[in-house]
Amino acid sequence: MSYKNINNVKLGKDVKIFDFVNLYGCSIDDNTKIGTFVEIQKNAFIGKNCKISSHTFICEGVHIEDNVFVGHNVTFINDRYPRSTNEDGSMQNESDWSVVETFVKKGASIGSSSTIMCGITIGENSIIGAGAVVTKDVPDNTVAAGVPARIIRKLKPD
Repeated sequence: MSYKNINNVKLGKDVKIFDFVNLYGCSIDDNTKIGTFVEIQKNAFIGKNCKISSHTFICEGVHIEDNVFVGHNVTFINDRYPRSTNEDGSMQNESDWSVVETFVKKGASIGSSSTIMCGITIGENSIIGAGAVVTKDVPDNTVAAGVPARIIRKLKPD
């Protein structure tokens, strides 16, 4: 038995979606593969020829350009100061906070189990090492790794 929850999603041509996914209100462009146990929320955008590996969470406000690889168990964050309740004790809802957008540029690769904080840009062709916690922008053609992620080296441009 397979389970796919796909609601109000714009899908390009030849998109491959594996089992046990939750997609709603997002856009996924041509030839992209979405692995098992992935969630992609509303107002998230995935480009062409991307690979989103299993157990990954892509929240609202994440923009992923073409040819991007996202490893297993990658988590994106869209709120700098998340809270369950307001100061008066009432539960927060969408009107109590604002989405902070994140951008992953063309050709970037994000290693497994990385956490990507909101409000940053991961540059073209950059590589994020497995397990990294990315808290700042990563320039084009660089390798960043660690907790917090730091630039390890520059890559030669293609």
